Amino acid sequence: MTLALPWFWIALAGGVAAALLGARQLLHRGLAPAASTEGATPADLGLPAQEVQIPGRAGQRLFAWYLPAPGSAAASAPAAVLLHGWSGNASTLLPAAQALHTAGYSVLLPEARNHGRSTRGGHSSLPTFADDLDAALDWLAQQPGVDPQRLAALGHSVGAAAVLLVASRRPGLAAAVSVSAFAHPEQVMRRWLAAYRVPFWPLGWLVNRYIEAVIGARFDRIAPQATLAQARCPVLLVHGRQDDTVPLADARALMQRRGAARATLLELDGGHEGFADQAQAEQAVLDFLRRTT
Repeated sequence: MTLALPWFWIALAGGVAAALLGARQLLHRGLAPAASTEGATPADLGLPAQEVQIPGRAGQRLFAWYLPAPGSAAASAPAAVLLHGWSGNASTLLPAAQALHTAGYSVLLPEARNHGRSTRGGHSSLPTFADDLDAALDWLAQQPGVDPQRLAALGHSVGAAAVLLVASRRPGLAAAVSVSAFAHPEQVMRRWLAAYRVPFWPLGWLVNRYIEAVIGARFDRIAPQATLAQARCPVLLVHGRQDDTVPLADARALMQRRGAARATLLELDGGHEGFADQAQAEQAVLDFLRRTT
């Protein structure tokens, strides 16, 4: 037994290393989302959008559709950036953009790096989504007819978590709307790893620490559970009661965090990708933005 013991540990270490290598390859595929351009266009909805290229924070070129507010050349209008979720693109939030534009807002629909028609390169993550959102807000604030003091950000899923991260660090943002945000990346990864039958301990835990090294941020720092409490502006959380991708419990957990006093939670019938009564959701967002921008 004494002679065999080292070989046991060698075999165990080899098995763990092989599992980690497989998990690493799976992870890097996951951090490189498909650049789909499928979906409706502004022309399909009769919207007068311009195609623009926005300079990203790390040299990327971000594709976006821009809808100047009706009559915005003559007066300063409120404006909003609408950011899609993982593997989405600018078309994802077109219905919301239409509602805001009709209400008198200038609207910008950017595509995060590695998504849609934007620059591909490197990995995508919650911090890169937030950096791209910051770049989009910077660009929008400089457009003629836009009031830079009345800027709002709305995001879906990972885009929603990015909105909360930006709201925690960006002075001057007037309002933030988070649609279907998760509470903590660690929980998201637990669900993702479970779907691939990767045990959390020790493999899942090690994978999560590797992700933190790749993205250059600790989950506890960028998690909506942390950033919502630091938001510098009013926040509206919108979540579907039947969401089976990010459970409603995540949204309720966010509201229970200390410091979330500036946030309001709206629970609606619907899932992760949409609500049963879309008009109700749009009206609630408009009412919130009218009060805050």
